[in-house]
Amino acid sequence: MDKDRKRVFPAEYESLAAIDRFVSDAAEEAGFDNGAVYQVRLAVDEACSNIINHAYGGEGRGEIECSCQAQDDDLTVILRDQGAPFDPDSVPPPDLSDDIEERSGGGLGLYFMRELMDEVDFEFRSDAGNVLKLVKRKRDAGREATQGQPTGRVPDPERPADQA
Repeated sequence: MDKDRKRVFPAEYESLAAIDRFVSDAAEEAGFDNGAVYQVRLAVDEACSNIINHAYGGEGRGEIECSCQAQDDDLTVILRDQGAPFDPDSVPPPDLSDDIEERSGGGLGLYFMRELMDEVDFEFRSDAGNVLKLVKRKRDAGREATQGQPTGRVPDPERPADQA
């Protein structure tokens, strides 16, 4: 099954619900279970919020192109924007050691995207702007569980993965 869809949305918070429906429909049609659909939705929502906040510096300053490509064993979501270039290596890993009540807000978007999705790739191209590729694989696609595989929960950085 190969199915592609693409839409362009205004880079506004009001658009997040429509983007959510767009990727949710694609994930459901691709045969993902409710948990995986939720993970895709959450990762895309976080990415689009970051595009609005950081790439464009606020609402109404550009567009977000969203394409979904469903194949037999995975769904690829590609988000493109023409905002400020983004280098994910410039974002330090979050410090999760503080109690949640003591943490400052924000700073977990990239972390959540990487935990929820099987692949997260960023690229800046002068002809296409920022390109974010998010891939979610089906669990029954013959893939064995691996360390780093999304679990749907936030891992404890103090606990080894084999004890989580």
